[in-house]
Formats: sequence, structure tokens, C-alpha cells
Amino acid sequence: MSTATNEGHRIHGAVLDHVAHAVPRWQDVWHRYATELGAEWNSGGPGPGFAPGQLRFANGSKVEVLMPNDVEVNDFLARFLDGHGPGPHHLTFKVPDLHEAIARARTFGIEPIGIDVSHPEWLEAFLHPKSATGIVVQIAHEPSAWSSPAPDDYPTERRSLADGSGPVTPAAFVHVAHVVADLDGALDLFGGLLDGRIVSEHDTGTLHSVDLAWPGPLGIRLIGSTAPTSGDAVATWLGGLPGRVHHLTFEVVEPEGVPGARPATSELSLIGTPDGPPIWEIEGPHNAGLGLVLVPASTPTTGATSDGPVA
Repeated sequence: MSTATNEGHRIHGAVLDHVAHAVPRWQDVWHRYATELGAEWNSGGPGPGFAPGQLRFANGSKVEVLMPNDVEVNDFLARFLDGHGPGPHHLTFKVPDLHEAIARARTFGIEPIGIDVSHPEWLEAFLHPKSATGIVVQIAHEPSAWSSPAPDDYPTERRSLADGSGPVTPAAFVHVAHVVADLDGALDLFGGLLDGRIVSEHDTGTLHSVDLAWPGPLGIRLIGSTAPTSGDAVATWLGGLPGRVHHLTFEVVEPEGVPGARPATSELSLIGTPDGPPIWEIEGPHNAGLGLVLVPASTPTTGATSDGPVA
């Protein structure tokens, strides 16, 4: 298993901030994320071409829900939805210095695209999915965090405990499960260039996963085949793509009470989860194209947080 160890290839201080979920309308997933999983509104609003709405979970991790807006100004998100349907759109890493991060990416062998340093409060660039294991990677510098009031129609009701004694404690969003054709290459990108720390590994005999963490609450679980074949779980899921997000993992109180959840059976959902209480999943078609895995909140998960290098 390799990672890029040359310090000139490492963006020191990079932190995985959020995953973006593209949908035709915010409201398509608000009930799922807010009512059923307890997400609070963090920030967002309409912009040229798209409207981002960042939703914050119990541990501080965020899902950014993106919907088209003012498509006559910029139709990139509308074109994405037309071509791919709703689902995961990008991963955002915040960096201390965007110019240095761009230089490190170039040294690594990736030419960033969409560089925009015109707004002093948000400087950004992107790594194309062809260079970034099948997912758009946004690298951004934000001098100061901000928040904004929730839209008037953002849900305030929350799922109730089975015994009716009150609302369920909000869920924690712990990692993004990203399935890749080239696990070593993905480790070089996320564990090398993007400065992730390996915190655990799991092997089923046919699948191998590696959990990466950053100095924050959100991590990535990379999943690949131990001996790739045309009909294995990874190849079937990828369908010839270099990589594809399979699910988001949440720690949830009473996951069996989340509408649409069923006991997980997929190898890609179960790898890395501990023996014990059943793990639940919601398949992508039931969450606007993005699958969810629900781990009982009392069951520890690995690779969610790292405050520094792991031995």
C-alpha cells in the first residue's frame, strides 16, 4: 500500500470539510437529512448557476446540498444533473494557502482547473475527476467561516424515539465511502497530496478498505478489490469508472426507525463495520442518488477523526 511521501507532494493542513450532494431541489433531501437525521442548517443561499445549502450534523461534519439556480448565468450543475442524475458531486478540502496547494498539486502531477481567486472570502480550484479517482475534488481557502439563517421552509421537526419520549439525538456524519479501481493511486492522492492519515484498514479476502482521517470530524473510507475481476463488487459498482462514491456513513440512534432503511447486505456497505448490532442502509435511489449507511450510535466506527499523525 503506497502513499506519496515526498513532502513537496503534500498539502500540509488540508482538511476534508464536506461532501456535496447535487439535487434538482434542496427540498428533495431536506426531510431525510434534517427531520430523520437531525441536521441543522449551517449556511448557504442562491448564487450564479447553483444554490448551496450546507447542513451540519452532530459532530460538525457537513453535507452541502446543491441545486441549480440562475442557470442562464451558469448551467454547470443543471448539465451535471441532466447527464448523471442526482447524487454526489464533489469533495471539498479546505487548505491554509490555495496558491501553495495549487503548486503542490502541480508538483504531484495534477493540473488544477477552475481556479478562481477573485473573491477574497473564498478562493478555490478543482481537481478533475479523471485525475482524482472519479470524483471532483475542490480545494479552497476560506479566511473565516460564516453562517446564514435557514430558509423559512427548512424543516424544524425531528424524528421521534420509538417510545415516543422525545426526538432522536442528531446523527453524526463520520465518513464518505469511495470505491476506487486503483487503491494505491487513491491513497497517493488522499493520503499523500491531500495529507490524510491512515487510521485503520480492513480486509475481507476480496475487498480491502483504508480509513483516512484529517484534523476534523469527517474522514474517507477508500474501498478497492484485493484481486480485481470483471464481476467483483468493485467492478460491478464502478461500471468502468475509476471511482465512485458508494455511501455516506452516519452514527444514528435507532437506525431501524429511519424510513427506507433496511439491514445492510452489500459487501461495500459492510466492510469495516464491527460485529454486533445490525448495520442499516438506504440505497441511492431512496436518497436522491446517494446511498447512506446507518451504524447504531452505540457502535464505534473507525477512521472518523484524527487530531494528528497516527503511528
